Amino acid sequence: MTRLARPTLTVALVAAALAACSRREPLPVLGTIPAFTLTSQADAPVTAESLRGRVWVANFIFTRCPTICPGLTQRMRQVREQLPAGPDGVQAVSLSVDPAHDTPAVLRDYASRHGAAGPDWTFLTGPREAIQSLLRDGFMVPFSDDGPPEQPITHGDRFVLVDRGLRIRGYYRGMEPEALEQLVVDARALAAEDAP
Repeated sequence: MTRLARPTLTVALVAAALAACSRREPLPVLGTIPAFTLTSQADAPVTAESLRGRVWVANFIFTRCPTICPGLTQRMRQVREQLPAGPDGVQAVSLSVDPAHDTPAVLRDYASRHGAAGPDWTFLTGPREAIQSLLRDGFMVPFSDDGPPEQPITHGDRFVLVDRGLRIRGYYRGMEPEALEQLVVDARALAAEDAP
């Protein structure tokens, strides 16, 4: 191989690699969020239809949780800070899996203590049956609230990416930094490609 051919081949290989990296497969459609009506920390109704038209990231917490929930809330704050805000930005939605305790006032206090103020992060509560059905049949995530007294509520750690059409586009482990980095990349891409 001549000296001239070697750099040309290297440039061609680098260009091919960059082109492959820039090509992006579309995110799969993994399900659709059904109709729901819940209540925000501002004691206002929030429906699936009111979230239609926005890209959003959901997670599942409860305010009395002594283990994983504070970490999930902290990670949601970190994700939220890396995403575009405003009407065309990405909404954060944290659903309480302990609606008997987590009233709008309790959620408002929890949000304040965890630096989750602002219109781009909503905490939701509602009737137990509505929450249970939404998690099981909509988000398709594990949840149980009938465990032993030492751990009556169990739930998954997944963050769920939802597009403007209420379609689930990804699940991400909430305690894994690499998974959340990918969530940020995917949420930004969805927000950019679906921007009005």
